[in-house]
Amino acid sequence: MPQEYYHVYSLPKEILETLTPRHLWQDPERAPSPPAKAPPSTAQVDDATGAAPGIGSKTCNICLGAAFADLDEQRAHFRSDWHRYNVKMRLNGQQAVAEEDFGALVDGLDDSISGSASSSSEDGGSDSDAVDTLMSRHRTRRSSSPSAPRPNIPQTALVWFHSPPQTQLGIYKRLFPLRAPPESYLDELKAMQRNHGEHGRTWAMFMTAGGHFAGSIVRVSHPDEDPDAVEEGERQGADAEDGGGRRKKKIKVKKPKPEVEILKHKTFHRYTTRRKQGGSQSLNDQAKGNAKSAGAQLRRYGEQALADDIRALLLEWAEDIDACERIWIRASTSNRRIFVDFEGSPIAKGDDRLRTFPFPTRRPTQAEISRCLLELTRVKVSHLTEDILRAQDEAYLASIAPKPKPVPATAPEKAAIPVISAPKRTAEEEALKDRWLRAVEMIRKGRLDPLKAFLERGSGNLGQNGVNALMPDWIAQEAGERGRTLLQVAAHAGQEDVTRWLLEDAKADPTVPGVLSDASDAPPSRPAGAARTAYDLARTRGVRNVFRRCAAAHSDWWDWHGAGHVQSALTKEMEDERGEKKKARRKGLKDKIRERQAKEGASGTEEPVAPPKVEVAAKTKVQTLEGPRRLGGVGGGSESVAGLTPEMRAKVERERRARAAEARLKALSR
Repeated sequence: MPQEYYHVYSLPKEILETLTPRHLWQDPERAPSPPAKAPPSTAQVDDATGAAPGIGSKTCNICLGAAFADLDEQRAHFRSDWHRYNVKMRLNGQQAVAEEDFGALVDGLDDSISGSASSSSEDGGSDSDAVDTLMSRHRTRRSSSPSAPRPNIPQTALVWFHSPPQTQLGIYKRLFPLRAPPESYLDELKAMQRNHGEHGRTWAMFMTAGGHFAGSIVRVSHPDEDPDAVEEGERQGADAEDGGGRRKKKIKVKKPKPEVEILKHKTFHRYTTRRKQGGSQSLNDQAKGNAKSAGAQLRRYGEQALADDIRALLLEWAEDIDACERIWIRASTSNRRIFVDFEGSPIAKGDDRLRTFPFPTRRPTQAEISRCLLELTRVKVSHLTEDILRAQDEAYLASIAPKPKPVPATAPEKAAIPVISAPKRTAEEEALKDRWLRAVEMIRKGRLDPLKAFLERGSGNLGQNGVNALMPDWIAQEAGERGRTLLQVAAHAGQEDVTRWLLEDAKADPTVPGVLSDASDAPPSRPAGAARTAYDLARTRGVRNVFRRCAAAHSDWWDWHGAGHVQSALTKEMEDERGEKKKARRKGLKDKIRERQAKEGASGTEEPVAPPKVEVAAKTKVQTLEGPRRLGGVGGGSESVAGLTPEMRAKVERERRARAAEARLKALSR
């Protein structure tokens, strides 16, 4: 063919009349079936009532309109092998057979018929051996036939038509009605060449991605031209050219209208995605929580502004969209709601005109919409002979055929060392892991305010039990955490403020059992192998006192002393009494020091001890034990208490001050 470009709505008649559908194989099911035998004239079905005239509504719509005289005869027919065979054939997509043809099929069987039409049973009977044998032979014949259809054939976006001798035309399936069967594509293609309407065929095309939007209203075919007007124009043109010198004026021939025409178009852009990151801000918020940065706020504003601009444009173009034959939308699942999910939208959610682009598209621009328009309306043309097409089909079918399984080797092979790989986690599990790790990190660092905000948001959902949710074992192993709940993690980390907030404000359950204790870390009160609660995991006295205070203030909340393992409650009176005892103990120690100093000052007979020698000796001893001294080190008095506990250090300091005071008193007494 000299012309290599055809418009889908203006195909030449000489090509259109020679087109036939083309498939990868000759499917007998799609071949035109022979006309069914007409039933006897007495069993013709009335068009208005759907029943045979003069008999009533006792007919069978499956067995070629068979009619019956009474209800008993109809019931007997429903139990017959002929009817059951036709039902199975119809379920398999085949044509029903007449009673004479079914009798010929049965006569060809070697086995006898079991359960004929005269057999009757209350439950309708079971499938006879004859029906089973016929269906089995039918399936075997179809599977053994070289032209039988093969399953699992990949579907393509194009439907192909063949025009002899060697021309093939490809058209996108999306151009045809959604519910049209493949057998009717050729009729639909012929119908697309006419009835363009008063204003022609128009499409609406919209694209949005990454904050970019492009939309257009295009005309893909012009209105039908009046044949009389066309003939009159041709006659006037012929008259103008005839007559030689009598031609008075030159008639301009109108240029042919373009095949496609853009009536309206609009493009705009909003800042909705982070540069070089991808993904919208709303999807990131759903996965990781609402970010509080300035850029995130700008992107959220850009998403809302983009949706408002698109919807305002749709309302402005509402009349044009209503007149469109097809509506093409390229958008993600979340962005697709912008077009249909708002009040007054000119596009209904289940509109039959909605289509998606059946090929990859680039960034939404006006140039990209023009490219997609040409791609959809331009017919794909190829020139291949029948032999080449047949060879291509066989090669393609052979490539998608199931490969035979390899035969295992007979020689014994060495057992391979099993490689234990980490199990793949789903997106939900990865999101749960991220939330747990964030919560554990905030607890370990004592960040109480961010923890409150995190748990109050929807993104802080750690499980069905809320704040008492158990951390999965695989997350606890990756986090290196011994606790299973937030309270246990806070108690083990020694965070008193977080533990107090979880117990009193969040009402975390202290009785939830955590990890099992082993012999190395089991407390004296709990044997190895016992479940450890949050109180058992507490490593400091301050955290344990938090549990004891809460047990005293809210004794009716939980079983503190039983399941919670809290040893005793700590009331305000007990703390005040303990404070008074400490004050009395300090006062007693001070009184003893004063009494001893007074006695030593009154006697004055003992030889004074030379403190400098003691200090020098101590200093020398400390230097000998301590080794090299640090630059800018302190005196021997502070170095002599290195490595001691705070209690021992305070005791040594008191003794040192007492000896210094005694030395001063003795010096004054002389």
